Amino acid sequence: MAGYTSNSHTILISGLFGALASTLSMGAGAWLATKSENELMDTTLSRARKSIETERESELETLSLIYQAKGFNETDAKYIARTIAKDDKMFLQTIAQEKHGLHESAKGNPWSSAISGSISTLVGAIVPLIPFFFCSGRLALVLAAIVSILAHFVVGAAKSFVTVRSWWSSGLEMTMAGIIVGVVSYALGLLGNVVLG
Repeated sequence: MAGYTSNSHTILISGLFGALASTLSMGAGAWLATKSENELMDTTLSRARKSIETERESELETLSLIYQAKGFNETDAKYIARTIAKDDKMFLQTIAQEKHGLHESAKGNPWSSAISGSISTLVGAIVPLIPFFFCSGRLALVLAAIVSILAHFVVGAAKSFVTVRSWWSSGLEMTMAGIIVGVVSYALGLLGNVVLG
């Protein structure tokens, strides 16, 4: 919007409504995605349960083969599989995890996902608008760019706490992505001004 017009009031209002729309959209998307993942997990668990009930020996053999592939000899693998199968609940959990890669504890809460997705999107959308609350024109635009670049670097650096990359490398990567998106978006605004203005 800053590329399309220099009117700070228009930029601020558009940014606020854009932030609201993005927040609602991301929240709904996160809710639906988590709910879909949970439903897929439930469906897979239901099929595994039915398979255990109707083809128990086949599932035992499958579990035995999985353990053999992990390095156990055939006798030990069959013994482990049969020992696990004595407890139906444990058998189902093991089949779900070993055969399908599922674990019930991995289920997400759709509402928690929606709230966290919405809040993070709102914060990310509001940060570049902060300068427009206090100043206008080119100064607000420059400050917004600086604030956005710093925010991208901080978020990227914080990502390093859950990855193996260095904080500065992760921060620079996120910063570069933000700069590219910002420049392209600004250029599209300028193009829109030429075409529509």
